[in-house]
Amino acid sequence: MPKISACIISFNEEKKIEDCLKSVRPVVDEIIVIDSNSSDKTVEIAKKYTERVYLQDFLGHVEQKNLAVSRSTNEWVLALDCDERLSPELQQSILRIKDNLARFDAYRVSRKTFYVYRWLNYIWRPDKKVRLFNKNKARWGGINPHDSVFVDSDLIQDLRGDLLHLSFDSLSAHLQTIDSFTEIGAREIMKKGKRVSLFTPFLHASWTFTRMYILKLGFLDGFAGLAASLLSWVHVFVKYSKVITWRRKGADH
Repeated sequence: MPKISACIISFNEEKKIEDCLKSVRPVVDEIIVIDSNSSDKTVEIAKKYTERVYLQDFLGHVEQKNLAVSRSTNEWVLALDCDERLSPELQQSILRIKDNLARFDAYRVSRKTFYVYRWLNYIWRPDKKVRLFNKNKARWGGINPHDSVFVDSDLIQDLRGDLLHLSFDSLSAHLQTIDSFTEIGAREIMKKGKRVSLFTPFLHASWTFTRMYILKLGFLDGFAGLAASLLSWVHVFVKYSKVITWRRKGADH
């Protein structure tokens, strides 16, 4: 039977990492945790489940996750964030195919998000993510902080069961993430030299809100759907606005 390594990155996730590790333990043969020098009990909790905990200054989401994969000893990797966990149905789906993993190069799961006080059934659904893959045929890529797994072939199979995503505990937590993620996203835009006009923040943000709240039927998710859509508008607007202000100030990010 092929063996699977769980690869997880962490930073100050003492409230969520344990449930993540508990959910992967029944299906994997090894757990790798790359921690960005947490100041809480994240590392202490992780060491209850694995000896393979490594400290590494944060290199970027893509780079940090590829480092975790490089530390794994098995060919197959199951990648999760600390605020994610396998549902019982998804655990069973992985166990059922474990003997025949090589039929495909990667497996895709559907992520279901809990936002502040309820599960979202429309805005981020279906949110398909490749999270189980052969590390010789796939790798993390994308533009930080929005990483994704890139597979060398089309041999990708969907798995039954949800990857449960416990995103933001409060609107304040979402706002704090917007500030940090827009810094990262704006730096990536600056690095690539992308053109940003005065209209870009409003146009891109408005499209994000329209897609989430109207096209994805986010209004059916009630007030949580409205809040998530509006704060996503803010996220995009602030990201491009930072690029404009940095360039006008002549700042090099």
